[in-house]
Amino acid sequence: MELIKNEKIESNKHELQFKIDHDSFEAACSRAYNREKGKLNVPGFRRGKAPRAIIEKMYGKGFFYEDALNELIPENYEAAVKEAGIDIVGQPEFDVVSIEDDGVVIKAVTFVVPEVKIEGYRGIEATKTTYTVTDEEVDHEIEHVREHNAREIDVTDRPAEMGDVANIDYEGFCDGAAFDGGKDEGHDLKLGSGSFIPGFEEQVAGHSVGEEFDVTVTFPEEYHAKELAGKEAVFKCKLNAIKHDELPELDDEFAKDVSDFDTFAEYREDMKRKIGERKEKAADAEVEEQLIDYLVKHLEADVPAPMYDAEAENIVRDYDMRLRSQGLDLSTYMKYTGQTLDTLREQVRPQAERQVKTRLALAEIAKLEGIEITDEAIEAEYARMAEAYEVELDRVKAAIAKEDVAADLRLKAAIDLIKAAAVITEKAPEEKPAEDEGASETDTPAE
Repeated sequence: MELIKNEKIESNKHELQFKIDHDSFEAACSRAYNREKGKLNVPGFRRGKAPRAIIEKMYGKGFFYEDALNELIPENYEAAVKEAGIDIVGQPEFDVVSIEDDGVVIKAVTFVVPEVKIEGYRGIEATKTTYTVTDEEVDHEIEHVREHNAREIDVTDRPAEMGDVANIDYEGFCDGAAFDGGKDEGHDLKLGSGSFIPGFEEQVAGHSVGEEFDVTVTFPEEYHAKELAGKEAVFKCKLNAIKHDELPELDDEFAKDVSDFDTFAEYREDMKRKIGERKEKAADAEVEEQLIDYLVKHLEADVPAPMYDAEAENIVRDYDMRLRSQGLDLSTYMKYTGQTLDTLREQVRPQAERQVKTRLALAEIAKLEGIEITDEAIEAEYARMAEAYEVELDRVKAAIAKEDVAADLRLKAAIDLIKAAAVITEKAPEEKPAEDEGASETDTPAE
């Protein structure tokens, strides 16, 4: 490969011209001939036996050129890019400039990573929320653990109470006629959960196992099934079983069961510490978002669209991988949400643009600050990833190039530098308004 031309034609576009020597081109044409000759019918010759010259006379001298160039261009283009020292973005546009006796000249027009300017990244002003951990928050977290470790018992010696799980059969009637979605058998209903129409659960409470009874409710005016909105309905119910969660005592035995601590006091103190760490991490993330907001706003760069397109594709691909880890896939998700790949790409486009601009800004800052990553740091990052993903170290190294690991570590070092140089003002958290605790409505008329 001979690099003939290396020229910037626009702010983020580059033109390369490179020559593939005659011998390499001729050898590729011969390989194309050997691959294709068995597929061609040439009068007077058995299939696959016609000489190359006869085929080229019949179909044209350049019959094998396209296959030969498709084989040669990728490798030679990569070599030209490396020699030119440019950082390409997206797929190039190729044109054949000439095919002569001394070789083939190819023109490639490609987008490149843009020139970037970023200033004022030292001393960015940001605010950090100073969270405290209240006893109520600790109690709330422990209560979640307590509920998770509750023992479900059958209740036979009393009527159902709010807080119980009632297993019921029901069928709903409106104006004396049954309606779609208003019937179920063996349904477990947590009384007090607010998952059914307002007033339904309260009327189940007070009944005993085996009882059959009516529940009369009125559908809300804004109910999603318009034919039922605002109407009175009667549900004929049967109570099959009552279950109740028996919560464990909050004592040392509980602490031993759910943690590595011997006493409840130690467990509670550790819970408080973990909540504090979680809040501190959230506060740091808020600060980082403010710093990134500044970088994105003050970045000066003519970013080519293919960079955004590629990042949007990466986000969609990552989303598909997350769905697959949950037993779904992207096509199923789009089927049920009514989305298409195009609408999904459009939806993630702002996120893609933000991530591209952030990386460009951080890469420029790392360059300005002379940030270098040692081999030891790269090895440590490989080891961290292997442990995090629970795979062999060699597999991680085979999957992720050393240069990519180094590039990511440079970006992390750049954001750490910005954080260290930021002017951070602490503030108390803002009080959130109380949320309405109205009953939720799901997709079926009864629920």
